[in-house]
Amino acid sequence: MEKIRRASHAGSWYTDDPKKLEEELEGWLSDTGLTKSPDVRGVIAPHAGYSYSGRAAAYAFGNIDPTNITRVFLLGPSHHYYTPKCALSTAAVYKTPIGDLPIDLEVIEELKATGKFELMDLQVDEHEHSMEMHLPYLAKIFEGHPVKVVPILVGAVSADNEAMYGCLLAKYVDDPTNFFSVSSDFCHWGSRYVSLYAGLHGTFLLLNVFVFIEEV
Repeated sequence: MEKIRRASHAGSWYTDDPKKLEEELEGWLSDTGLTKSPDVRGVIAPHAGYSYSGRAAAYAFGNIDPTNITRVFLLGPSHHYYTPKCALSTAAVYKTPIGDLPIDLEVIEELKATGKFELMDLQVDEHEHSMEMHLPYLAKIFEGHPVKVVPILVGAVSADNEAMYGCLLAKYVDDPTNFFSVSSDFCHWGSRYVSLYAGLHGTFLLLNVFVFIEEV
């Protein structure tokens, strides 16, 4: 029986009402006035609740032209589970209130075969919000297009490991049918965070991928 990751933050971090969610996403995307571009190969978008970041995230996802994209690599930082590595999902499907996204099990197996990734169990996967906050937008943008996702949880990776993962993922960036959606809050502001905190999380991993490609 295939594992299904529930939309565990629907109803709290964003609405679980499909009609309302569709209306919100469509409105935010329309308000950006952006033109879809096939040259956009990756985005960095926030992962706060939609009441805080939904409108801002539209300025990333609104650029995506889904026409020739068949696979989305989804990278998000780990907030609750410690690992010095990156971890792969063990689910087969990611659910959203407006449509489900199948996981590319073939690529998951390729990455697993490198021996460099951990596997996260379903409980860890569902507890983490960073990747889930991108899923409704991806489901909306790729509606009607046969796309699969490759979720990668980014742990507390060292600079050396960032470079190593960059090398491993570089061949996928080379393929124009692949897209990268990176979840990162660039700053946390307010008394809860003491001061301004640059929350770049796993963003450096994506940058290492592109730096590696430029060098070769």
